[in-house]
Amino acid sequence: MAGGLTVLTLPPFSWIIAVPVAFSALFLVLMQVSTARAFVIGWIFGMGQFLFGISWIAESFYVDSERFGALAIPAVAGLSAGLAIFPAIAAMLFATVMQRRAVGGITAGLLLATCWVAAEWLRGHVLTGFPWNLAAYALVEHAPLRQPAAWVGSYGLGFVTVFISILPGVFIAAAPNSRAAVLALFAVAVTVIWGGGVLRLNQNVPPTDIALRIVQGNVPQVEKWAPGSRERTLEKYLGLSAQPGRFDLLLWPETAFPGFLDEDALARRRLSTVLPDGRILLTGVPDRVERDGGTRYFNTVQVYDGSGEILTGYAKHHLVPFGEYVPLKGWLPFERLAEGLGDFTPGPGPRTLAIPGAPLVAVAICYEIIFPGQVVDDLFRPDWIFNATNDAWFGASIGPEQHLASARMRAVEEGLPVVRAANTGISAIIDANGEIVARLDTGRTDVINESLPAARTATPYGRFGDWTFLSLICAAWTLRFAFGLAKQRHKSVKTNPKEP
Repeated sequence: MAGGLTVLTLPPFSWIIAVPVAFSALFLVLMQVSTARAFVIGWIFGMGQFLFGISWIAESFYVDSERFGALAIPAVAGLSAGLAIFPAIAAMLFATVMQRRAVGGITAGLLLATCWVAAEWLRGHVLTGFPWNLAAYALVEHAPLRQPAAWVGSYGLGFVTVFISILPGVFIAAAPNSRAAVLALFAVAVTVIWGGGVLRLNQNVPPTDIALRIVQGNVPQVEKWAPGSRERTLEKYLGLSAQPGRFDLLLWPETAFPGFLDEDALARRRLSTVLPDGRILLTGVPDRVERDGGTRYFNTVQVYDGSGEILTGYAKHHLVPFGEYVPLKGWLPFERLAEGLGDFTPGPGPRTLAIPGAPLVAVAICYEIIFPGQVVDDLFRPDWIFNATNDAWFGASIGPEQHLASARMRAVEEGLPVVRAANTGISAIIDANGEIVARLDTGRTDVINESLPAARTATPYGRFGDWTFLSLICAAWTLRFAFGLAKQRHKSVKTNPKEP
């Protein structure tokens, strides 16, 4: 129950009061258990967390229910069981140290928070990683509280969130004469985070003069690749794009054109009807390249001008297992869920694109936006991030809201606006503070016309990445040890006072 409660702390629910309830409950249960039992308890907590938190994945199996519908429940259960190993590892590490060192109070809370964020970081990197629903995302709807991600990233903010959330449990377990110190620490920690966030929000960043138009075509996934649908889809996107009003950049979502647009001369010529006067289109499309070893397929965003010529492009580098490729193909008896002629090939990595008459842009296609510190080219910083996505796979579930939360945290971490074009929603413009400037909800067919927010100066996390949250943890433990030594010295002086 406590594990499932963590999902209610995240969008679309965002019940912040549930954060200390869930993590304090875990802390109190783990305080006096063996290592083996702690692993089991952590795994059960993780099952509650992931069975509820990623239940939306089942929706993708029902897009082609005849082929994959029967796998929906086993897939969600199996993936949840695997992901639950990470909370289990955190609980096991905590119990191991507790048994050997017999620590308690605030030190024990700091220990569990450290173990938790270490496990979250591993979850974000092991076997290509899946950093979905990180603890820090409980703060995404609270503007001042999410701002520290600019300094320590989502992993660092998750460490702080879990530690503060454990303090009520520390208070309950503490001796009466120690509870005042726990309350004081809780108040100071919340005040510092809130105050730092308010200071950052008070630094105004005016919008740019670049006018955007985001098109949300709202084409159901079951129809996108149906025979004869390509023409209807193109007509829909062209019609929405041609609405009155000024724009400089036209943005279509992931695989907006269900075909190889660069090979379709007629379709590219028709782009001129919506791209007059030097306007530019960024659109998600599949691509293919013939090589000696055969055909290689890519999931890309391509940039077109009014003549239908490709100016530049980006190939997705962080692919979705079983959605865009099959791991260990030839060994596992599984097919891809997504329609296509073959597995996608990963691109070379984050890339900054230079577009005529527009600020430099980084591209993150769908799944890529969930990875902290892996969206922007470290050597060539862009001015904004374009997130082309297709959440039609997940219907009206909680998945699109959770996906949007990740995009908002990337904006804060990098100090860059994120512009999100989604096939069926949620499309949004997010400023560099993680605030939603405009959005189109799931299931709507419409456009967003809005100015591109400006970038902030490079954030500490944008410059140094995960080293910032590692430094935070080291600083927290250094302060804890320094305070402990000072306390011991004070006791020693009181016990053995010098004679006059």
